[in-house]
Amino acid sequence: MSKQANAPAAEHDLAEEFLDRSTPLSTIRYLLHRYPAISPAIVLIAAIAVFGSLNDRFLEPSNLSLVSQQVAVVGTLALAQTLIILTAGIDLSVGAVMVLSSMVIAQATVQNGLPAPVGIGLGLAIGLGAGAVNGFLVTRLNLPPFIVTLGSLNVFLALTLLYSGGATVRGGDMPGLLTLTGETFAVGGVNITVGVVMMLVLYVALAVILQGTAWGRHVYAAGDDPEAARLAGISVKRVLASVYLTAGAILAVAAWIQIGRSNAASPNIGIDLNLDSITAVVIGGTSLFGGRGTVWGTLLGALIVGVFRNGLSLAGVDVLWQTFAVGVLIIVAVSVDQWIRKGRK
Repeated sequence: MSKQANAPAAEHDLAEEFLDRSTPLSTIRYLLHRYPAISPAIVLIAAIAVFGSLNDRFLEPSNLSLVSQQVAVVGTLALAQTLIILTAGIDLSVGAVMVLSSMVIAQATVQNGLPAPVGIGLGLAIGLGAGAVNGFLVTRLNLPPFIVTLGSLNVFLALTLLYSGGATVRGGDMPGLLTLTGETFAVGGVNITVGVVMMLVLYVALAVILQGTAWGRHVYAAGDDPEAARLAGISVKRVLASVYLTAGAILAVAAWIQIGRSNAASPNIGIDLNLDSITAVVIGGTSLFGGRGTVWGTLLGALIVGVFRNGLSLAGVDVLWQTFAVGVLIIVAVSVDQWIRKGRK
């Protein structure tokens, strides 16, 4: 009797699902799920058009140069954040790790007199060490990534202040190799820094690795469904540990780019970039639930953050309202992600 009663309801659900698939809205949802970079590309084009029409200075080469240089740091941090979020985690310590690495790089060369390549190597070791600590706590102690990185954020900030004594190292005191990332060259009237080029090289490399290697496929699989990945023979814990190590190495490169960008190494620069890095990743179409997203979407997201902050600044909007706008972007992006996930893959 119950089977007969449930049969019409089941047939009704199947009919609704079939009709939903044929609607324009469901088609859009399917396309956004299949190609996550579409929505941030549309938002970026719209933002450039709006801010360009509101202020003539926005599209001037000098201002575009400033936007690209600002995006270099946030974009590199967001690249590391993308790897973590692809595995359904989140890293609140990316800014702190970057600052700690930058201080080690700068002080090792200026205060301790070590060669610049050695200082950069020590900064890389710090990034890898931070990634190893976070990865160990997540994979071996099974602690939530949010809690782990919230705690390590404070640990790394404290270590930075203890190591540096709160003092800033000026770029003029550093070897030229450390500030090389701030050197510029003109491309069509826009001044591009070496740091921007380094960021783009990282994006190309990681895109190739994620799409063309077994490790990349394992990263997506571990983020999409860890249990299914384990049953398929993937060592999920090893994948997660390698993701945190890779992210740590990227953060060390971000530290080098930050030194060139600000022409200094300061314990107070870049600590608050966690929000912007997460915003860039989420706006770029990477799902907070893991398993879906692309690094190119993240790059578009970083550009959107840079364009919004710069455009609002040129419009005379207070910094507090700029932060408000970024927060709204996050909420909208997560809402869109939730809506997309309801669609069938």
